[in-house]
Amino acid sequence: MLSKTLEKAINEQINFEFYSAYTYLAMAAYAEDLDFSGAANFFKIQAQEELDHARKMYDYVFQKGGRVTLGAIDRPREEYKGLLEIFEEGLKHEQEVTRRIYEIANIALEEKEHATMSFLRWFVDEQVEEEENFTNLVKKIKRAGDNETNLFMIDDELATRVYIPPTNA
Repeated sequence: MLSKTLEKAINEQINFEFYSAYTYLAMAAYAEDLDFSGAANFFKIQAQEELDHARKMYDYVFQKGGRVTLGAIDRPREEYKGLLEIFEEGLKHEQEVTRRIYEIANIALEEKEHATMSFLRWFVDEQVEEEENFTNLVKKIKRAGDNETNLFMIDDELATRVYIPPTNA
């Protein structure tokens, strides 16, 4: 059984994961509008991953005898200054997700809720990968600068990303 504190924290994260998916879809739409279909593909897949994360947490709350409560999803930002800024904002967003996951993990640790600590390990590891992906893409886009050929080569690379559901979702 989850404590009310832990249940509330996980519910807040479920809602934030849905907001994350919404944010990444807005970023995909912006990239599509700039004619960067590869970047749009990247963000659509990112949105799908966030939905998977929300569902994984949703199922866990019920598995532990808790109750899921869903809230309103805020409207995401729609305008950026270009391709670099959407990836920089994506990195900041993932850093916020990491901070939130750590907060939940700290509650679980404080409460000695070992099952939840074990459950959250997957998310902690996932966030290392997420931040690394965004960091590397930001570096590549910065190196490309305003060179359209280089930017479209990066976009072509992003177009090859395929959705792979988590193995233990």
